[in-house]
Amino acid sequence: MPGQLFVISGPSGAGKSTIVNALSDRTDGLVYSISHTSRRPRGREKSGIEYHFVDPGTFNRMIEAGAFVEWAKVYDDFYGTSFSSIEGQTGSGVDVLLDVDSQGARNIRKHFEDSVLIYVLPPSLEILKKRLKGRGTDDEGVIKVRMEKALNDIDNCLWYDYIIINDDLEKAITEAKSIIIAKRCRTARQANVQTLLETFRK
Repeated sequence: MPGQLFVISGPSGAGKSTIVNALSDRTDGLVYSISHTSRRPRGREKSGIEYHFVDPGTFNRMIEAGAFVEWAKVYDDFYGTSFSSIEGQTGSGVDVLLDVDSQGARNIRKHFEDSVLIYVLPPSLEILKKRLKGRGTDDEGVIKVRMEKALNDIDNCLWYDYIIINDDLEKAITEAKSIIIAKRCRTARQANVQTLLETFRK
């Protein structure tokens, strides 16, 4: 049986990346989808691990070839999820976790109707701003842009399948993992149910 797609979105600072990393570490049979990007690697990042790093020209050629199920320009860099990456992983029977914005989530749902969409919200905008400042990686100008983007994007959570309010990180991780487990337990995901039922009748 093909694997399931799980999509997590949320404004920068909501904690979605931390939740995604925890889910990848704590959930068997779940892998993180590696996106393509035109930005340069940071620190110890390696191509094929954090991202597939390509130059802008290659990224544009992939767009023209229809290689991406979703892609977006984030500030000065391009990010995208390729069909081949998703289908290669789900085709092997593993579940795939993606971290994309709401525009990307719409495109994924369009092409993969059974995908499960999860939106992570901060408890408040004040706490979101505090978290962004606490990172110590962005100046006030960047934080202002991220807050404006968050305000414009948050309304999109209403068409997602699930909403998680990250006021307690461990609780948010547990809720996200529960969604994955519940989806796996649906009858349609049980490949050997019919065979099992036959053994009950004997």
